[in-house]
Amino acid sequence: MTTLRKRERAKTNASLISMVQRFSDITIMVGGLWVVCKGAALPFLYMHLLMALITLVVFQMIGGMTDFYRSWRGVRISTELLLLLQNWTLSLVFSAGLLAFNDDFNNSFGIWLAWYLLSTTGMVVSRAFIRSGAGWLRNQGYNTRRVAMAGDLPVGQALLDSFRNQPWLGYEVIGTYHDPKPGGVGADWAGNTQQLLEDARAGKIHNVYIAMPMRDEACIKKLVRDLADTTCSVILIPDVFTFNILHSRVEEVNGVPVVPLYDTPLSGTNRVLKRLEDIVLSAFILLLISPVLCAIALAVKLSSPGPIIFRQTRYGMDGKPIMVWKFRSMRVMENDKVVTQATQNDPRVTKVGNFLRRTSLDELPQFVNVLTGGMSIVGPRPHAVAHNEQYRQLILGYMLRHKVKPGITGWAQINGWRGETDTLEKMEKRIEFDLEYIREWSLWFDIKIVFLTVFKGFVNKAAY
Repeated sequence: MTTLRKRERAKTNASLISMVQRFSDITIMVGGLWVVCKGAALPFLYMHLLMALITLVVFQMIGGMTDFYRSWRGVRISTELLLLLQNWTLSLVFSAGLLAFNDDFNNSFGIWLAWYLLSTTGMVVSRAFIRSGAGWLRNQGYNTRRVAMAGDLPVGQALLDSFRNQPWLGYEVIGTYHDPKPGGVGADWAGNTQQLLEDARAGKIHNVYIAMPMRDEACIKKLVRDLADTTCSVILIPDVFTFNILHSRVEEVNGVPVVPLYDTPLSGTNRVLKRLEDIVLSAFILLLISPVLCAIALAVKLSSPGPIIFRQTRYGMDGKPIMVWKFRSMRVMENDKVVTQATQNDPRVTKVGNFLRRTSLDELPQFVNVLTGGMSIVGPRPHAVAHNEQYRQLILGYMLRHKVKPGITGWAQINGWRGETDTLEKMEKRIEFDLEYIREWSLWFDIKIVFLTVFKGFVNKAAY
């Protein structure tokens, strides 16, 4: 209990580089607004200082929520810059909204825009310069670390390979240490675990990464105890990759480190961004296609008896039931425990419905579902409840696709896995792409999928 309380009070020490990043961001944000005012021949008044301070507070708050000022060592610069752009854009939008009620800011759109563009450029250049400067120092031998791997898990080897491929990170790979296995030890083998302890005690290693399977718990515990007699930093790579992990990350709950295996990427600012994306896009698209909706509604009504809109119960986020809207394309409306998928030349489909289904126009009313919050523009396609209950028993991880809202378009559909799933293999491929979307989710990934949908997501030979 005492150890746990101490851990709860422990604070993360900010690295020198993170301090430089914070200072540069603050300087560029405040200095950028000052430059914009001077360029527009405006005095730098209290309202401009208020703009800078409020935006700075919001930016730092969002940065804390997204863990923006963490160590970016070993992370691609594109990932860092995308998060920077996301945080800065969100900060400016929130700040502009807060200050919109003040009359002094009613005519400041040009100032906001110029400040956004100038500061964005400045922060991107600054981050690139900090990275290149740190890389240059490490190439000169400063701030380098000699690292070794204990164990022979593939994920450990992949980590060492990434260190070799990015020498600017400053990690010098010593090799892997494990007891010899039948069939060879590999080119990276540097000795057994006893040799590792000897090299660590001799000061030849700075960081030891332990990559052993969970079944070797006793060996891991013994190695950790033995390494406590050295000055090495010891990092455990959890053997969670034996599971089909979904958006995994390391967290701390009441001082206890935990690794969620199945989690949603849409929490915190990501959830806000996703919802803003859905509201803006769905409202704009509904306004744009309103004449098309009216024309289709009239065609459905005149072509066959029955309602214009077909409402079907489907699973939404976290498996909660939602009512999904579609233009009616069949003479029957199945919403029971047994739902038969549409097949090619299905006699239940009307002539108008056949055209709507082939062009995906029957799904246009789902933009209303997006606007009201039940669905998203991008996400796994919603399946009928009967199909969910069927496939959850046949496909491992099937229900994990409900960790996000269902979408009008999705990564699986872009890759051709839409329409009838007359074999289990087809549904497995769809689920594979759905889970990949959840693992890799980002605002830019959504934009990419929307862009691709325009060119190849509506008409498909598998849609009928």
